[in-house]
Amino acid sequence: MLTDPAHFLRRLFDRAVEVADPMRSLAHHLPPKPPGRVVVVGAGKASARMAEAVEAAWGPCDGLVITRYGYGRPCQGIRIVEAAHPVPDAAGAQATAEMLALLQSCGPDDFVLALISGGASALLIAPVDGVSLAEKQAVNAALLASGAPIDRMNTVRKHLSRVKGGQLAAAAYPARMLCLMISDVPGDDPAFIGSGPTVPDATTPADARAVLAKWQVAVPDSVTAALTRPSGVIPPGDPRLSRVENIIYAAPAQSLAAAAELAAKCRVQMLGDALEGEARDVAADQAQMAQSIAATLQADDLPVLLLSGGELTVTRRGDGIGGPNAEFCLALAIALQGHPRIHAIACDTDGVDGAAEVAGAIIGPDTLARATAAGVDPAAALARNDAHQFFGAIGAQVVPGPTLTNVNDFRALLILPPDGSL
Repeated sequence: MLTDPAHFLRRLFDRAVEVADPMRSLAHHLPPKPPGRVVVVGAGKASARMAEAVEAAWGPCDGLVITRYGYGRPCQGIRIVEAAHPVPDAAGAQATAEMLALLQSCGPDDFVLALISGGASALLIAPVDGVSLAEKQAVNAALLASGAPIDRMNTVRKHLSRVKGGQLAAAAYPARMLCLMISDVPGDDPAFIGSGPTVPDATTPADARAVLAKWQVAVPDSVTAALTRPSGVIPPGDPRLSRVENIIYAAPAQSLAAAAELAAKCRVQMLGDALEGEARDVAADQAQMAQSIAATLQADDLPVLLLSGGELTVTRRGDGIGGPNAEFCLALAIALQGHPRIHAIACDTDGVDGAAEVAGAIIGPDTLARATAAGVDPAAALARNDAHQFFGAIGAQVVPGPTLTNVNDFRALLILPPDGSL
């Protein structure tokens, strides 16, 4: 019998990450290596690991992949460039320019394999004419602080880009392209994974302007002007995407299912793999649900495990250091007020919650007491969006390092029966 709920929850998270590792899963979705010229391109937090998996199956390949700093992998032929995420930098811009030039050299007999995962939006950076890299960085930072959902943020990013919204694939036309994707977006819409660089898009610059207005995102005049002009986003039916096949081969649902299989001693309730919303609001809802379940459990009942995925957001109100998973845990701990039989974990499967090198946190009945002993105020930390520093002070952070994959948030609430057994 397991007696450590925190250890059990961490095992569930580790299992969710493990099954999404490209080295375990990508080769099953690769065709035999085509004859002739083959070019591999990609971007995202998992893209270097994906490239490593490709070369494990195909041998050395030509190509260029852009990943986050610290997420590089050794490859035999594919060049790996590390750049900044979530706010882009000059290294990403230079590598993107080189990638576009490489694709534009492809002809009708060539084959392009694209590897896209979450994070590609920031790593593939090619601002439209009239918008500088610094201005694009400012827009990215403002969007991240606005609380807008990821699909809305990506709508803006697409119409300020020369590479997103199908434009990467269009650059390779008339070559044949296969794009393998790891989904990190609620609903697994390929158009929003990494801002859909190989996928057509039906949104317009007017849609992007509406996002900025709704979430009150202030932007430079050059961005406003750019969004009054037609963008280069590739619409559905465009012949330049006629030779592209997009396949999502790993998604949050698979990781949640793997965690559920590991939790054989629990009664598992799936709350969905596509949850969205403000982190503290979702935490309040799940706290209420968990408390209601706890009130009904009898001593001989199985523990209940609530699993969910998706991508929560944080509207920045203060100047703290945090991310949606840590903020979810902090708000949850406050709402539970030390409930003696409820434990939880919330982490981003890419190992990075927000912009910090922390995946998330674990809470339990003693979380608030440990905060008191450490001299930190949970309510004040939540008001400052300072969840990472809060959990750092009480030693409850989850810091796995680069996980080399990304299937978005993983949340698990464990509700024990009255005897407290697991």
